[in-house]
Amino acid sequence: MSHSLVKVFVHYVWTTKNRERVLVGDARRAVGMHIRENAMEKKICIEEADVQPEHVHTLVRLASDQQIEEVVKLIKGESSYWINQHEVLPGKFAWQTGYAAFSADYARLEPLREYIRNQDEHHKRRTCVEEVGEFLREAGYTESEIAEILRT
Repeated sequence: MSHSLVKVFVHYVWTTKNRERVLVGDARRAVGMHIRENAMEKKICIEEADVQPEHVHTLVRLASDQQIEEVVKLIKGESSYWINQHEVLPGKFAWQTGYAAFSADYARLEPLREYIRNQDEHHKRRTCVEEVGEFLREAGYTESEIAEILRT
């Protein structure tokens, strides 16, 4: 094959420091718009994104020269800098250290997009911690591993 063809999708989830529910109202909208705009500038293809008060979901299509860790660093690092520089929130803002990244099944992208789009509805029924726990169970983590991950 003379061309490299890459269609790799990653579902990222990360939280605010201490899972504080600070991304609300205008701040929530501004952060969501900024994450998308900044990603475009860095040639990161965000297919879907949603900002919740204490966490963010993004569905990213990786290019052949992009790495999972580098993409999330570019999005998280720059966005926290931007939030603080533009005083989007009172006080110092930070994301929690770390993130979750799950491979997304190419054949099931539409249900995942829908899931990310409907975060407001999902969180009427369960918390961010419950949601991440469910993802970790589906990814094969044990209950003790999940408890340790969610403790931090």
